[in-house]
Amino acid sequence: MKNLEVKLGFAQVPVNHTCEGKDTSPKIEVHGLNNAASLAVIVDDIDAPRGTFTHWIAWNIEPQEIIPEGIPRDASVQRPIRATQGVNSFGEIGYWGPCPPPGRPHRYIFRVYGLDRMLNLSAGAARQELERAMQGHVLQQGEAMATFGSSG
Repeated sequence: MKNLEVKLGFAQVPVNHTCEGKDTSPKIEVHGLNNAASLAVIVDDIDAPRGTFTHWIAWNIEPQEIIPEGIPRDASVQRPIRATQGVNSFGEIGYWGPCPPPGRPHRYIFRVYGLDRMLNLSAGAARQELERAMQGHVLQQGEAMATFGSSG
């Protein structure tokens, strides 16, 4: 499997993309796409107190080198890109940014998957359903990490 190069343009999540700011999704750059029919994104806090905490799941994104900033929190997105989004660990649809408890910064992993097809998965699905739907269809994947610590 050929890896994707995923770039965020920051090592520390800007406040604008967290609960302390506007809480908008950041721009994600994807390089090295090869024959993917769609992209999927999963963003996790791997340092959450109760285990991995998912901040965003999205799929059926048309292959492109830039997933733009500010994807609306709609289950079915038409602009600025077409995408389908599911439920995160907050129990909400779309991107909800870092919001860790005070203390040491948490690590956030932004994973991008290149899939061999669009997924037949309903908007609002849970992460486990997305992972099941992706099984056997991942052509490429890559990830980038950034940290964020609450100011208290």
